[in-house]
Amino acid sequence: MTSSMLFNLTTFAYLISMIVFFAFLAGKNKALGLTGSYIAYVGLIIQTVAIGLRWKESYDLGVGHAPMSNLYESIVFFSWTIILLFAYIDIRYKYRIVGAFVVPFALLGMAWAQLGMNTGIEPLVPALQSNWLLYHVITCFLGYAAFAVACGISIMYLIRTAVEGPDSKATAGGLMSMFPPLRVLDDLNYRSIMIGFPLLTLGIITGAAWANYAWGTYWSWDPKETWSLIVWFVYAAFLHARITKGWVGKRAAWLSVIGFAATIFCYLGVNLFLSGLHSYGGSKM
Repeated sequence: MTSSMLFNLTTFAYLISMIVFFAFLAGKNKALGLTGSYIAYVGLIIQTVAIGLRWKESYDLGVGHAPMSNLYESIVFFSWTIILLFAYIDIRYKYRIVGAFVVPFALLGMAWAQLGMNTGIEPLVPALQSNWLLYHVITCFLGYAAFAVACGISIMYLIRTAVEGPDSKATAGGLMSMFPPLRVLDDLNYRSIMIGFPLLTLGIITGAAWANYAWGTYWSWDPKETWSLIVWFVYAAFLHARITKGWVGKRAAWLSVIGFAATIFCYLGVNLFLSGLHSYGGSKM
């Protein structure tokens, strides 16, 4: 069995997990929520094996590099980190309904990667031939995944406040009774960003070290670097406003959503639409 076949199975598992989570949201059956989580975990395990197998396949082809070097591989890894962070929150806090708002991010990434991209394994361009690639990609995408989870949780917060107002109770009836209380959603949003922000910081630091290795300078105001800094400032502003100004609730939720939108543009928009030292990002990182 090839890694491509396993990635297809992963995509299918995330699709089924999302459908089950939506059924859980509609039917309020706790067994469905648990099933949705288990299916997502199965997809995570399959994807982990597939990533390892693709790594082996690259060595079999004489290329020999971690499967994180081009847009296809990075999106696959991004999806993996999203489910990994979801699994952590799901196991620790047991709010299954979060899966209905987080698993779709991973599914969209896998579906786009499988259906619309070149999946071939290619040699690394000289700029990518460094161990800094591994450190930079892992820290950045774990940070991105934490921001994705925070965004999903913030969307839940905004939906609940839109339906019931800012004073909705944990005992509210109807569909909103499936959602965690507002204070819990706000706290989960904050905790997710507290995971993601130091990881993004490490990603920027390792990226600077990698840039110095590849191009002889730590910082060149390349569009990718500039947007990474913009994302960092958005989440730094989130944490600063929360700690010093007491920002919670809708303002924090909106800032989390805006931050993830900036993250996606930094990751995909810059790679696909802007030129610079990362202009090979249409196919490479």
